[in-house]
Amino acid sequence: KLVQGTCGGNSSYNNTYFINTGYPNTVSDSVRLDFLNLNLAQPDGNGNCVTDSLIVTGGASNVPIICGENSGQHIYVNFNDDNDITLMIATGVLDSYARSWNIKITQLACDCPSLGKVYMRVSDCTNYNLSAPTGCLMYYTDLTGTVNSFNYGTTISGSVVMNNNMMIPTQFVPGTRELANLNYGVCVQMQPGYCSIQWSQGPDSTSFTVSGDTATQEASTAGLPGGSVIGTNCTTDFVVIPNPSYPNGTAVGADRFCGNQLPTVTSSSKPFVLTVVTDGDDMTDAANRGFSLNYRQLPCGGVASGMMLLP
Repeated sequence: KLVQGTCGGNSSYNNTYFINTGYPNTVSDSVRLDFLNLNLAQPDGNGNCVTDSLIVTGGASNVPIICGENSGQHIYVNFNDDNDITLMIATGVLDSYARSWNIKITQLACDCPSLGKVYMRVSDCTNYNLSAPTGCLMYYTDLTGTVNSFNYGTTISGSVVMNNNMMIPTQFVPGTRELANLNYGVCVQMQPGYCSIQWSQGPDSTSFTVSGDTATQEASTAGLPGGSVIGTNCTTDFVVIPNPSYPNGTAVGADRFCGNQLPTVTSSSKPFVLTVVTDGDDMTDAANRGFSLNYRQLPCGGVASGMMLLP
């Protein structure tokens, strides 16, 4: 049995730990929210969470309103001084939807003294790198991994939206699974000996469908993926990969990617970050699903001797 005592106490046990009041005085600077299970109603056709929503407030920066299917996702939220971080799940009148949630909340200790911040003891330094850098809503630390947009899924949205960018001037088309009004960073921790990162689409044909008429492209002879758009043509929903180049080393010449296909690209810009941007509606789009992207860190100077890159 472990017995702890503090000032004014007494003990008759053979082994007792004498600690100060309030020990261990751990100072947290952020929390990680792991969505072990998060299934809420889908957004409307424009990507707005009008029925159900997860709302996180009180942090140092704005956290997007989240709905739909997000099991397995995670986010980081920094504390804003001594303000509480509040999680609220709002549900609408859609009683038939099987909502469920199980969110793991982990408070993360401040960085080690070498980084000039308050810490509890040296042993805490083994966990300091779990805190995400400023500006990173999502943070990955493995050499390889998969990053999904919020509510990504291969199935089409059950909502519709009035679209004004089709052959017929005004018609109702399948809405989006992408959430509206997003602007956040997805960061990857650069591992020692690795100097660049490669981004590519996942195996699903819909793994990069972020803007444009996905419905027509999917029904065409060419199908998906197809219709890659880059640069200044991406103005509504897009991802940003800084200073990208194609696998053959040729510079892309732009950092915005949208449409219904992502070319495989590599970036050596530090830190490793992918920025996600969506606007407030899908009036010029149809049946977008979002993205499911694979990343792979690449070693400095190419594949080093005795080093194996995982697929």
